[in-house]
Amino acid sequence: MNPTILECTLRDGSYEIDFQFSKNDTLNICSALDNAGFELIEVGHGVGLGASEKNIGVALESDETYMQAAASSVSKGRWGMFAIPGIAELRHLELAKEYDMDFVRVGSTIEDFSKSEPFIRSAKQKDMMTCVNFMKSYAAAPEELARAARDAFNMGVDAVYVVDSAGGMLPNEVKLYVEAIKAEKSDAVIGFHGHNNLGLGVGNALAALEAGATIIDTSLQGFGRSAGNTTTEQMIGCLARMGLEGHIDPIHVMDIGEDLIKPMIEKRGLTSIDTVSGMSLFHSSYMPTIHEMSVKYRIDPRQLIASVCSEDIVNASLELVERHAKLIADTKSSKGAWKPSYRNYYINEQAAL
Repeated sequence: MNPTILECTLRDGSYEIDFQFSKNDTLNICSALDNAGFELIEVGHGVGLGASEKNIGVALESDETYMQAAASSVSKGRWGMFAIPGIAELRHLELAKEYDMDFVRVGSTIEDFSKSEPFIRSAKQKDMMTCVNFMKSYAAAPEELARAARDAFNMGVDAVYVVDSAGGMLPNEVKLYVEAIKAEKSDAVIGFHGHNNLGLGVGNALAALEAGATIIDTSLQGFGRSAGNTTTEQMIGCLARMGLEGHIDPIHVMDIGEDLIKPMIEKRGLTSIDTVSGMSLFHSSYMPTIHEMSVKYRIDPRQLIASVCSEDIVNASLELVERHAKLIADTKSSKGAWKPSYRNYYINEQAAL
């Protein structure tokens, strides 16, 4: 069976342009992806429904405008949006239903998963394909994630996701998580959402498929938060090598990426902070705190990231980060002081958070 690609350029890619995808961008990219044969197309604010209303990065357009654009331009495939309970509210699903939204992906850590049940119940009542993205999957043991996935399926979800939020998982680790879910529920529909901080986005996606996943998230040109996502063009190319590309033309997809996304890309080359984030399993949402403490104590932010994550890969509170910053500064163990060149990186990263 050919895997399903969930194309998330218009959602995760929005981080890279400060959530400034326009209505026309959404119309044009949705239409191109739909005509190319992608079955699942995700749109909207990178953080998901309700984020602009809570000033978590204000998008160019409202949630409703993104819904209007997707509903009018996707006719062959299905479109959907992301929702994190506490940021999103149930009324957002009511609005989405007015536009016949096809799927919703509920984002949650294992610890906060109990907050997801009302969203799952509401989405299923509205006949939406409902997925749970277990953010920072690597923070739990595979067996623990599998038990959470079992609970999600018992609530009625259609698919669960292993999520490499920091882009630091290795292929053998991805396989262990997918296999653990399969061991708990043999017919589980499993997706994989990867980031590319260690250059393993495509490799990890292939490992997930080998272990039994059937849905893979990708974005054109790898456009996405931090070091970007599993790259659509490369993933389709790999599937073509395997004879699994189905009716999607790899060259057509390459044209879409080069014509519609490549002109938006400003990053050039590798950013070492992204690489260290993957190496340390550090989530970029805490980058402003790293920035603040690195400047205050004049230390290398990369070493601070690694030090903080040696204690906690889930949360990076101000108190935790400052304690590690003081330790590095006091012991004069920083391998490189703060550099002015970091400034532009943090300005761009903060704009995307």
